[in-house]
Amino acid sequence: MAWALLIILACIWGTSFILMKKGLVVFSALELGAIRVSVAAALLLPFALRHVGSVARSRFKWLALSGVVGTLLPAFLFAYAETRLASGLAGVLNALTAVFVLLVGALLFGQRLTVLRVLGIGLGLVGTVVMLQLGGSGGDATPTGEGNAWYGLYIVAATIGYGVSVNVIKHKLNGLTPVAVTSVLLMLIGGPALAFLLLGTDFLHKLATVPGAWTAFGYIALLATMSTAVAMVLFNKLIQQSTALFASSSTYLIPIVALALGALDGEAFNIWHFVGMVVILGGVLIVHRAK
Repeated sequence: MAWALLIILACIWGTSFILMKKGLVVFSALELGAIRVSVAAALLLPFALRHVGSVARSRFKWLALSGVVGTLLPAFLFAYAETRLASGLAGVLNALTAVFVLLVGALLFGQRLTVLRVLGIGLGLVGTVVMLQLGGSGGDATPTGEGNAWYGLYIVAATIGYGVSVNVIKHKLNGLTPVAVTSVLLMLIGGPALAFLLLGTDFLHKLATVPGAWTAFGYIALLATMSTAVAMVLFNKLIQQSTALFASSSTYLIPIVALALGALDGEAFNIWHFVGMVVILGGVLIVHRAK
């Protein structure tokens, strides 16, 4: 079951980068992030209202923390990074999540470091670096330029947030169902995101006047539905059924899907991408077998 969830998540999240790229054709990074969180929160609001009463008050601070650093901020950081980075490269950098899950778990939650775990993470990171060095822009939607690589730092910041969030869910929110965690978490951050979207951006004006705006909104709505709402429920279930480290290793499989879709959209793909992905998959297998 854990491996099945891992593969399903990789397929869902692997498509998120090309969907962000399509949404950014019309909307700004701030608008995209706010739309993504708002739509996902609205979709799961009925579930949140059903479960919120059963959540202990002492856990709301952990739900809020996980929501902010693991969902709200990354939604903006990834969107901003993809204004200059290829979608496939963004998917590759996302693999750093497993590194920070391990480091945060060791530093703050007493997770044991073993030689095999470090080796698996190290291999995954090496594969990530190989593909990062290839660079590349996102085609017509994102301009080329050597300075684009620095936009990868926004994704690094997002993956640090993911590392914190995964450990919080595993160690502080255990016992809550995946649906309860995801829906209540999104309810807490969805209100501020929606208020910002309606009052602080040109979203409504663009939707009414800009050609292609509804198509771009459709891409973002699909992103919010699958990559945020549905995927978060599945991911929280995976965290409960396995270790936080194994759950985060889904980010090592995401580049395969992200690079393939990016290549179909005109982004670069060559033998070195393939080599990097093979190294990454080796890291996943080692992480899974590590005790």
